[in-house]
Amino acid sequence: MIHPDGLCRCGWCGTDPLYVHYHDTDWGVPEYDSRALFEKLILDGFQAGLSWITILRKRENFRVAFDGFNPEVIVKYDTHKTDALMQDAGIVRNRLKIDGTILSARAYLEMDDFSKYLWGFVDGQPINGKIGNMKQVPTSTPLAEKISKDLKKRGFKFVGPTIVYAFMQATGFYNDHMIECHRHEAVKRLAR
Repeated sequence: MIHPDGLCRCGWCGTDPLYVHYHDTDWGVPEYDSRALFEKLILDGFQAGLSWITILRKRENFRVAFDGFNPEVIVKYDTHKTDALMQDAGIVRNRLKIDGTILSARAYLEMDDFSKYLWGFVDGQPINGKIGNMKQVPTSTPLAEKISKDLKKRGFKFVGPTIVYAFMQATGFYNDHMIECHRHEAVKRLAR
């Protein structure tokens, strides 16, 4: 999709300025920080059943509501805190997802290095896709299914294979920018 600025972008980002900015600066960029990966995984879980733009518009509210996605703080949430979150119109108010975030924080804290664990599935190197059009993008992959199963076994919640695949695309495990997209080669060069 050619935008008014003359740049080709992946068709999914449309023309909403927030979405275009996210596409151009965030999506597909390899992320190696464990806390940032935890945040993105939780946000992708909250997206289940919704559009990503809904979560993107509420992302800053989520960060405030969930104490910067600090697992050491989240794991201590009590009924008072979860009740307050259920009243917070700035986030997606879903009790199962809020409770799932606490359980996922617990699972995260039981791991030595979340980033090393996740990047170990791809030997530390992003997988460069060769997506020519949006019809070629799967909803999941065998690797996403494998990671999903392992995360669930460890106690993470809302980490089905479709969520895990979207997470992997967003955090640069897969470079699924379309080949013609101006970000494809740029993101490819960002890999460690």
